[in-house]
Amino acid sequence: MKDLLLIALFAALGAGCAGLVGWVAVRLLRHRSVALSLFCVAVVTVLAVTSGTFAVAQAMFLSGHDLGVVITVLGMASVVSLVIAALLGRQVVAGSRALAVAARTVGSDTGFTAPDHPLGRELAQLSRELAATSAGLAESRARARMLDASRRELIAWISHDLRTPLAGLRAMAEALEDGVTDSPDRYLRRIRTEVERLTAMVDDLFELSRIQAGALSLSLSRVSVHDLVDDALAGAHPLARQRGVRLEGRQVAAEPVEVDTHEITRVLGNLLVNAIRSTPEDGVVAVSARREADEVVLSVTDGCGGIPEQDLSRVFETGWRGSTARTPLPADTAAAPYSGAGAGDGGDSGAGLGLAIVRGIVEAHAGRAGVHNVAGGCCFEIALPAARG
Repeated sequence: MKDLLLIALFAALGAGCAGLVGWVAVRLLRHRSVALSLFCVAVVTVLAVTSGTFAVAQAMFLSGHDLGVVITVLGMASVVSLVIAALLGRQVVAGSRALAVAARTVGSDTGFTAPDHPLGRELAQLSRELAATSAGLAESRARARMLDASRRELIAWISHDLRTPLAGLRAMAEALEDGVTDSPDRYLRRIRTEVERLTAMVDDLFELSRIQAGALSLSLSRVSVHDLVDDALAGAHPLARQRGVRLEGRQVAAEPVEVDTHEITRVLGNLLVNAIRSTPEDGVVAVSARREADEVVLSVTDGCGGIPEQDLSRVFETGWRGSTARTPLPADTAAAPYSGAGAGDGGDSGAGLGLAIVRGIVEAHAGRAGVHNVAGGCCFEIALPAARG
């Protein structure tokens, strides 16, 4: 028993010394290739076994012939083991190199291309993570391109919308200054109308910039949806009377919500102005409110004749007005459907920002905005979280 313990001690000492040398070598090679590190681990393992066996053989006082046999066996086994380890290490590293080459496709237009080389479990998991990252980058890049295109389009449209009224204001001001007009009062009224429209455009731009920057400050209070609808209908009634459109409140449930009453009144005003301007004379614009699960859904239905299906997804885009024509329409002319008008006092800023503001304000309340076609027109809906308790 004592001899066995002594043999075990010699084997442990030999293997321990080899392991200590190997640990230092692996630490020094940690910044080199994986293949070299794997080969170093194999060398340490073989060296540990060889050292322990050789130490035991020496301690057993074997004959010269027997010791030579042991050394020959150990040497041959070590060489074969190291060759096999080098070949297997190359196979492992080949998968890593293939994945490194494939990683260059992350975020490319074609997306991540997984390597054809068989991968181990860990590398396969890494490949899936790279694919998910590439998909996320592609989505972010597409969204950035869309936002950049929308920004460029908005700037172009705003520039055009500002140029037209400014040119008219300049012409009317010059006419008044030269005294060549017979009706200066009419010119002054027209100047005031254009100034109010420009002011509404600037207000809408400022509001939209606050929404997109996340700087919209909400002052929440508990209020009945019925009261919100009544206030919005009262504010839109003069424009409806001027256009010959009937306003109706249909099935407006008295559900409580916690909202910023000023902002939600503006939302409803924007929707009503759009509906009134899009509805022909003697048409009907209806407002309703209902409870659905944890939400209160308010809807504004008009008689615009419907929105083309391909345009439904663009209705709430910034600056989009459903038409390529950018010249604002006169106040007594029916506007194109879903024009995105500014609201509040019933004016039209002409910039197509009204519906973008609607969506921004509703989403700031943790709600959602949508639109769908109905018989003879379309229905805009906003869903707001119902008040608790």
